[in-house]
Amino acid sequence: MSERPIIDICVQPIELCKLLKIANMVGGGGEAKIMISEGHVLVNNEVERQKRKKIRHGDIIEFNGTVVEVAYNPTKKSADFINTVVTATKNSKKKKRAKNKAVAISPEPVTKPSLERPKRKSISF
Repeated sequence: MSERPIIDICVQPIELCKLLKIANMVGGGGEAKIMISEGHVLVNNEVERQKRKKIRHGDIIEFNGTVVEVAYNPTKKSADFINTVVTATKNSKKKKRAKNKAVAISPEPVTKPSLERPKRKSISF
């Protein structure tokens, strides 16, 4: 039996979609989520459809003919791993903020709003 490639992680547990991305098994996180939801990923020889399935030391991941084993190594904190996790976290926060802010672009100059309150219309029954 041949040796499986080992993916060292310094954070345990790690989400399956992030692991596929870090291991360069997919092009990006979106692709990872699609492949998982369509049932193309096996975790410990079982089809896994949970995108954020917690992966731990000793788990075996199979995707697209590639089989890797996960090893927890807290002393080995690779710069690529840390940058990927930090970038993924920052991007998700930026997307949430971008949804909340609406940016209006108009050719007219911006004027200060008036401090006077508009008069209210009376209500009649």
